[in-house]
Amino acid sequence: MSVNGTITYREGWHDAEKTPVWEIEARPDVMIRLKRLLPRVHTYRTGKITVRDTREVCRDLAWILERYPMEMSEEDRARLEASAAAHIRSEVAVRAILSGERPHLEGMMEPVREPRDYQLVASDVVLTTGRLLLTDDVGLGKSFSGLLTARDPEALPMLVVTLTHLPEQWLGELAETFPMLRGHILRKGTPYAFSKVRELKGHEPHVLICNYAKLAGWADHLAGNIRTVIFDEAQELRRTESLKYVAAAQIADGARYRIGLTATPIYNYGGEIHSVISALDNDALGTREEFIREWGHSMPNGHVMVKDPKALGAYLKESGLMLGRTRKDVGRELPADIRVPHTIELDEHLLSEMSKGVLDLARMIVDRAGSKAEVFKAAGDLDWQMRRATGVAKARYVAEFVKMILESEDKVVLFGWHHDVYSIWAEALSEFNPVFYTGKQSPAAKRSALQAFESKDSRILVMSLRSGAGLDGLEKLSRVAVFGELDWSPYIHHQCIGRLRRDGQPDPVVAYFLVADSGSDPVVAEVLNLKRQQAEPIVDPFGETMHLQADTTDRVRRLAEQVLRGA
Repeated sequence: MSVNGTITYREGWHDAEKTPVWEIEARPDVMIRLKRLLPRVHTYRTGKITVRDTREVCRDLAWILERYPMEMSEEDRARLEASAAAHIRSEVAVRAILSGERPHLEGMMEPVREPRDYQLVASDVVLTTGRLLLTDDVGLGKSFSGLLTARDPEALPMLVVTLTHLPEQWLGELAETFPMLRGHILRKGTPYAFSKVRELKGHEPHVLICNYAKLAGWADHLAGNIRTVIFDEAQELRRTESLKYVAAAQIADGARYRIGLTATPIYNYGGEIHSVISALDNDALGTREEFIREWGHSMPNGHVMVKDPKALGAYLKESGLMLGRTRKDVGRELPADIRVPHTIELDEHLLSEMSKGVLDLARMIVDRAGSKAEVFKAAGDLDWQMRRATGVAKARYVAEFVKMILESEDKVVLFGWHHDVYSIWAEALSEFNPVFYTGKQSPAAKRSALQAFESKDSRILVMSLRSGAGLDGLEKLSRVAVFGELDWSPYIHHQCIGRLRRDGQPDPVVAYFLVADSGSDPVVAEVLNLKRQQAEPIVDPFGETMHLQADTTDRVRRLAEQVLRGA
């Protein structure tokens, strides 16, 4: 060993994925400094440390070796220097693009529609780095930005993965942007021969479009055969244990360009950003364990809280992993939306009657009286029953509020969650012929509901909080959103408002949040505030600093305590 130590490249090393690593053995004083400088290191009983082989790590190691020269083979040195240089080139190129320079890209296909400059910037970053999470504001044309990757002939064939109700919308976007390209929506959950698809006339499609539910059935068939993959509403990739995540990662690993599109990448806590980014670039933020060690800490409920959301957001943007512009940034400002929290009554007797069955569940959760599986099930049952009871108990008061709004407004979009609540609204608001866009309606029924709302037939569109993400057209029909029930995620509310606040909306969007003083609403409102404090600084690290309040992460336990206090 030299004065300082040795460094060696190892393939298929310590973890189950057989990830290549750099193994380092050095003097004790040097090892102490290395552990401070490299948060992702793994330490072993032999006294050696290892760190995953990524471009960013190689750049850090190259910098460290300037201070602490170590012995290494010429082959390993060349590998490390090449990776470090590639990281520098990518970083320089991204900074140049973001500062307004257009890269020289040869052989590009021109879209029929004229893209805006900021949309070309996003596309240029993808074509330069190979991956990007695009978090532009709702309504700034993220779909168009993603499709602009198809300017590069090497980007085809392309796969677009989206929500169940959006494939037709994407097909229309493709036809308006690149009508010379053949698009095809995957109609089945298992592979079939494209040669037998009538509209393709024996040709292979350039762009495939499918929903997340079908992705797992196609993963083996598409992996390695897709050059570009676009994950629309990429927050769908926040759970690594899901089949759609495994399929998405499998396809992305074999693609040349990987793009995530979402204005709301984090629904709950900051650690979700690791899952979303890792689907696009497996090495970007290290393993989950490395990410937790470097950026956050685990919570009892399994979520990961980020210690410094602003620092993480700044890193993601400065490294070219994430790009997000506000309407103000790109000169396409709309009137600011107006969010009005409004305390509303509820039927306390009905709430009490519907809540009687949850007292035993609440005690089990607070006392942790049972196995982990039993407590987990109790938490899910309590959450569902209390939110349902709260929604039902205030449903008629919500309906009266909507009637009051319709005295001065032509149309209202009313958001809820439980089917029992929808039934009460349907009866109480029947004079306005409410139509429904929820999980119960088929795609055809949803289209019919939108058509009725667009005509004079209906003045109320009742939407599920988690239906309709990415939907276009409501901005032309209404400027008022009413939240009759709350979601646990603040970004669900943001997306709901964004369905009305898009280009073409002439007026400020007004969103009323109808919150009761009892039931589940007070706890949900408190947790929503904490989650905003995690998500907003990551997506907008240079915005106003928020004061982090006390940890309220064990949301259902707090709900259980609230139930017992009211018993």
